[in-house]
Formats: sequence, structure tokens, C-alpha cells
Amino acid sequence: MGRPRTTSDEAILRATARAIERHGPQGLTLAAVAQEAGLAPATLVQRFGSKRGLLLAFAAHAAEVAGLPFQRARKEHGSPLEALRAALARLAEGVAGPRELAGSLGFLQLDLTDPEFRAHAAEHARRTRDEIAGLLADAVSAGELSGPADVGPLARAVQIAYNGTLIVWALTAEGPLAEAMRESVDQALRPYAAT
Repeated sequence: MGRPRTTSDEAILRATARAIERHGPQGLTLAAVAQEAGLAPATLVQRFGSKRGLLLAFAAHAAEVAGLPFQRARKEHGSPLEALRAALARLAEGVAGPRELAGSLGFLQLDLTDPEFRAHAAEHARRTRDEIAGLLADAVSAGELSGPADVGPLARAVQIAYNGTLIVWALTAEGPLAEAMRESVDQALRPYAAT
């Protein structure tokens, strides 16, 4: 009978996120993740098989929990648009500057070149867009948005604004990211704002 796990897979995946922020996925080692998690590298090999196995588990987990920031924001904010702004700001919390974004872009390289990673990234993007669309539909129902607000294309525009803002902000470092994100979302939604 094996020894009981003292560190959950979720805790290891959080440690993986911190290690990716420091090293990027290409520079990441099992030793770096193990140190971040307070485990021996052999423990990671036993659970995930390899660095690739760990990164795939990380990507799958990210897709599974993509809706959590939106659910949390819905509970914290009565306004659907405020919930949307808060959720997108929360999604970007791990990006403190260019270095952290570089780690995310390094992961994007895996997403674009490896079919297994791409499937997880596509699922994450779909779930994020669905959550955005849900909040936009709620904003229409609440009278916060009006006009010809077709939430499907509008959700896509907001998602593009989110991703574009991350890149431009990392390059220019103009003001706090949360403020830049709010401005970009508001600009995308301005034609549909209730007057």
C-alpha cells in the first residue's frame, strides 16, 4: 500500500503556475516545480510521468477551472458588467509584467504546435467566451446594454480586447493592468451601453 499523498495535485498545479511565471514552460524543470511545491522531483514523476505530463495536467486543469473567476465575480457584484470587468481583471492577475506574459506566450507556443495542448487551450478559450457571453446576456436583461447587442460576436470582441490588452500593456506598461483592462472592455462595449 502506497503512502498517502500529503500534497494535492491542485497544490502542485498552483506551484507549476508559479514556476512557469519564473521560468516559462521551456525553461521549466521538474526540479523547479518540486522546489516550489516542497516535494521531491521523483514525486512529480510518480504522479505525472514527465514534464510533458505535468504541463498537460496543468493545461487540462486550466481549462476545467476557466469559469471560476466569472462565477466568483457574479457572487461579488450585482451588476453583470461589473462582474465581467472584475472577472477579466482576475484572469489577468498573474501578469505582473512582461516576464509573466512571456511565460504565458511560451505556453501559447505549445498550444499552437502540439495537438494535445491545443485541445486544452481551445476548451479554455471556449469556456472563457461562454462565460463572457453569459454575463453580456445578463447585462442585456438587466438593461446595462441595449441596441443590437448580439452577445455571441460581442463576447468574441471582448475576449479579443482582453487578450490584446494583455500584450499591449506588457509592451507599454502604461498604468495598472486592471485599469487598462477595464478601459478596453468599456471601449468594446461602448456602442451597446444603455443611455
